[in-house]
Amino acid sequence: MFVTDSTPYSSPVCSAAAGDALRTAVRPRRNTANSSISQVSHNKVNNAIRKSFRLTLIRHPTPQAPSNDILVKTGGVGGALRKSSSLPRFGLLCLGLFCLLCLPASPAHAQDAPVYRLDPSWPQELPNRWITGNIHGVAVDKDDHVWILSSPRTVPADQAGATQTPPRSACCVPAPTVIEFDTAGRVLKSWGGSGFPTDSPIPDWPTDEHGLWIDKQGNVWIAGNWFAQFSFTPGQPPDPALPWDRQVLKLSNDGNPLLEIGHPTREPANNQNTSFLGAPDTMTVDDAAHEVYIADGAMNRRVVVYDSNTGAFKRGWGAYGMPLSEIENGQPAAYDQANPPSKQFRGPINCVAISVDALVYICDRGNDRIQVFTKDGKFVKEFIVRAETLGTGSTWSVAFSHDPKQKYLLVGDGENGVVWILDRDTGVVVAPFGRKGHNAGQFDVLQSLAMDSRGNLYTGEVAPNSRVQKFILTK
Repeated sequence: MFVTDSTPYSSPVCSAAAGDALRTAVRPRRNTANSSISQVSHNKVNNAIRKSFRLTLIRHPTPQAPSNDILVKTGGVGGALRKSSSLPRFGLLCLGLFCLLCLPASPAHAQDAPVYRLDPSWPQELPNRWITGNIHGVAVDKDDHVWILSSPRTVPADQAGATQTPPRSACCVPAPTVIEFDTAGRVLKSWGGSGFPTDSPIPDWPTDEHGLWIDKQGNVWIAGNWFAQFSFTPGQPPDPALPWDRQVLKLSNDGNPLLEIGHPTREPANNQNTSFLGAPDTMTVDDAAHEVYIADGAMNRRVVVYDSNTGAFKRGWGAYGMPLSEIENGQPAAYDQANPPSKQFRGPINCVAISVDALVYICDRGNDRIQVFTKDGKFVKEFIVRAETLGTGSTWSVAFSHDPKQKYLLVGDGENGVVWILDRDTGVVVAPFGRKGHNAGQFDVLQSLAMDSRGNLYTGEVAPNSRVQKFILTK
């Protein structure tokens, strides 16, 4: 839920169509690869409908009329998503129940969901006429300092007028790639970019920096995911001289190189080769286990785990815990909600995060879903988040709520311009906030989420907004 200083974002909607949660499918653990999942009885479906209505009292308006269908998983991994007839049959009953639940005292199930308020003063104005490019990563360190990853090459020429010869305008200059802010939003440190450091440039600095993590030792992890899939110069083909990003870098707090996993290469996608990566999107470090989990999913379609000190490969898997040997290397088919759930990650695999109960959450953006695994790669469950989302997909990033058990999962949705707050156990949407737009507190291509020790939420967007915002936890 998001509020301004005085006004709630939205009010309860008394309608049988209310609830993007009804389009969120939760699929339970599989016992074996070929096991089936029992069909949900009419009673269970109706109970789920009633629960969804109770939870979805504050909802984000969508441009299309929402569907009255519930998605129910049938069969094993390849089972179809069928449309339950329970909702039409009991539509009037559900409408009546929901309207009763719209009374002021009704939001009992959502009242403990986190509520956020925009802090319009954060961050403070950047120095040196800097302007950020695509914000491809946001992270918070042990001191609650906020780090962002900006891609200088993505700053349009007309916005970097001060760098042209002769200068086109008085402003601006692309900001350094890595920027550290204190809790007040002041810049503490900055470094990085192609040619950094000037006296001895890091040879495999990413072409398009993507993904950011700060480990407990204060080391900075970044990736890159460019493989000539787009051009940095509008109207021109991709520059053939630029290297493809197939690596993750571990650097010191000041940017000194410590470790490289993978290396630049123009080899095609290869989910079986672990000596290089496939345009990785991001990563997260398990400090206690000395392991780094890499979302290797712009070219590849896998999650891979390496020793965070030596870079030695340890394990990896695909969708539903599929072994690397079974992952397809070809281009996936276009997403179609009418098709059975894909047995493969469609990608991009835009996030990887580890919860307090040692579960690994993976954003399979192209399939509008989040899959959950044990640290060993055993499939646990999956959540479908607004299944009708096309374009760039709905699941871009995740963060866990501030409470000790991390009851809620926050999902950044770059296509719909919203943060979905899900019950982490059931996957039901309880209190989405935000909307697509360019004003403060709105989102356009929301790329990254991060949370500090106080529960404040930080968001990073790529073009056209190319900015970081702070939302203060108020409840």
